[in-house]
Amino acid sequence: MGPHTWLVRIDGHADPGFEPVSDAFADVLATQKGPGAAVAAWTDGHWTVDLWGGQSDPDGRHWQRDSLVQPYSVTKPFAAIAALVLADRGNLDLDAQVRRYWPEFTAPATVRQALSHQAGVVALDEPAPTEAFYDWTRLCGLLAAQEPQWEPGTGPGESALFYGHLVGEIVRRIDGRLPGRFLREEVCGPLGLDFHIGLGPTERARAADLAGLSDAAWQDKSAPDLYRRAISNPPGAFDPAVVNGTAWRAAEVPAVNGHGTARGAAGLYAALASGEVISHGLLAEATTAQCTGVDAVFGEPVSWGLGFAVDDNGFGMGGTGGSYAGLADGYAFAFVTAAMGDHDRATAVENAFRACLGLPALDD
Repeated sequence: MGPHTWLVRIDGHADPGFEPVSDAFADVLATQKGPGAAVAAWTDGHWTVDLWGGQSDPDGRHWQRDSLVQPYSVTKPFAAIAALVLADRGNLDLDAQVRRYWPEFTAPATVRQALSHQAGVVALDEPAPTEAFYDWTRLCGLLAAQEPQWEPGTGPGESALFYGHLVGEIVRRIDGRLPGRFLREEVCGPLGLDFHIGLGPTERARAADLAGLSDAAWQDKSAPDLYRRAISNPPGAFDPAVVNGTAWRAAEVPAVNGHGTARGAAGLYAALASGEVISHGLLAEATTAQCTGVDAVFGEPVSWGLGFAVDDNGFGMGGTGGSYAGLADGYAFAFVTAAMGDHDRATAVENAFRACLGLPALDD
């Protein structure tokens, strides 16, 4: 972290009986290397926990209720939801070939395979500059021409940087709106979710700077070579000079560069649990494993639904650096942080919440 001293201050609320969540969150803020974080939890129809603390930048700004942070892959389910809304309306056939909607797309993948990380388009063979992130049409053109790394539908592999373009371009071809605008007008705006893809000046002023990206300790050195190829071209997605910059925050990279509050991230899952956003039938389909196996990119066992990682407890998505949002055992939960690190922090706070509900702890 260099010479910066990050001060810890906690604001917000935890309902009576949920004080252990505040204690666990305070422990996280006291021990994590870097700036602040936020946690929110919804159960029984209301927000039982909504806490934030620490600082949002090295200049001493305290983390606020409306501070936004980039939680990396926590963004991916938001991109998926845009497509699922269109599917629910009958405008998108999940079992059609992607090229039915996006004729230039050469990989023989279905929409369902794209949504469930089975399309194989996870890395670009030709070098592309960082600026490609800022040009939606250019990056989609590169993805359309890219041969898949394996035969679509034969196994899972998370499209770490490109999932939002693969899904979002299908949305754009059908609806005409980029996913950021679609979500703002159709999902996040109507539901009051403070989560955004493509920040305007007002939102950029609320964005917390990510810290610790250059600290290799949190990075997975055991991942396959495909992982390194998948996250490094175009370069910059883990460069603080890029991701804390105006151009990146203004762009739409819906696999990773959403920005939101913890309550905004958890709010999607609260709305899904409440029967909003999409129909119960489609939600059940989206949160059922479409494929299970060792992820070709990350090298770990995974079960993918339609945009969500699924397990016996529920569904959701973690992000590089330690953020997480999901729905488990009837509650919605999110932990978002600007300090890059592992997921033990989110697990510790969520387990404190589960203990308050009388639920068994999650495995680390």
